[in-house]
Amino acid sequence: MRLGLLSTANINRAILAGAAKTDRVDVVAVGSRDAQRAEAYAAEHGIATAHSSYQALLADPDVEAVYISLPNGMHHEWTMQALAAGKHVLCEKPYTRHPGEAEEAFDAADAAGLVLAEAFMYRHHPQTAAVARLVADGAVGRLCAVKATFTFPLHDLSDVRALPELDGGALMDVGCYCVSGIRLLAGEPEHVRGEQVTGTTGIDMAFHGTLRCADDVVGQFEASFRSPQRQSLEAVGEDGVLVVEAPWRLDWGGSVTLRRDGETEVVEVEGADSYTRELENLADAIEGGAPALLGRADAVGQARVIDALYRSAASGTRIAV
Repeated sequence: MRLGLLSTANINRAILAGAAKTDRVDVVAVGSRDAQRAEAYAAEHGIATAHSSYQALLADPDVEAVYISLPNGMHHEWTMQALAAGKHVLCEKPYTRHPGEAEEAFDAADAAGLVLAEAFMYRHHPQTAAVARLVADGAVGRLCAVKATFTFPLHDLSDVRALPELDGGALMDVGCYCVSGIRLLAGEPEHVRGEQVTGTTGIDMAFHGTLRCADDVVGQFEASFRSPQRQSLEAVGEDGVLVVEAPWRLDWGGSVTLRRDGETEVVEVEGADSYTRELENLADAIEGGAPALLGRADAVGQARVIDALYRSAASGTRIAV
């Protein structure tokens, strides 16, 4: 798969490292709105071609697929342009907070016979599959609750994650992982409640949410730019608790433990590079060997929940999803 990088964002380093570990992907080009920046970036990372605009990258016939790592508020615009240019797309999470945009993008991809996937890298790691399988197989008994956390202090309020015009905010940046994890284990919520703490730039510096899912399963999460660095995922059942210490950023380190019948068992998980697996899944989908792990249903589901949470926080009421 010949991949082009649409922007020089910091997250690209993880994609480049992941691509270096597989012979399925070649990063062949990078595009920036600054020609000198594109050329310097290409030279630094050994990328063959540098483009002085995003449009030029999309016009490059050697680029088969693009990875979009732009700020959240630019995802939909450039995904649509990439699809119109005939490129497969891996778009960094969250694709959007607007369900209609997600539907429009997947309609365009389907009409053009192209692959579009949302880049939730943690979903591709064997640990995530193992956790979902344990819960589904009844390791904790009947599921009662899912609790998720992802926080870190964001001190620089000029960061794109703190800018409302670029769809910044704690829910969009880290809370989307919590929403994704709850949906993975408990299914789509029926209704949600959200509480946000708004910062000086106008974005949610902290967001707390409750998702009421089928079979009386309740998901709760905390996402914050105001708290120390933390992450966790707990699946609480009638017979036990599954605790994942590093569910989203596995490079932070942490174990998976199953606590049941007064005993604690450490769950052994296969090691892997989430970004390599993500890229290989995209390559498989393009070749027709396997579907994209995260397609229309997941992206639209994510957007619906995020939208409902923001509407709940704004109105102070419970919102149906």
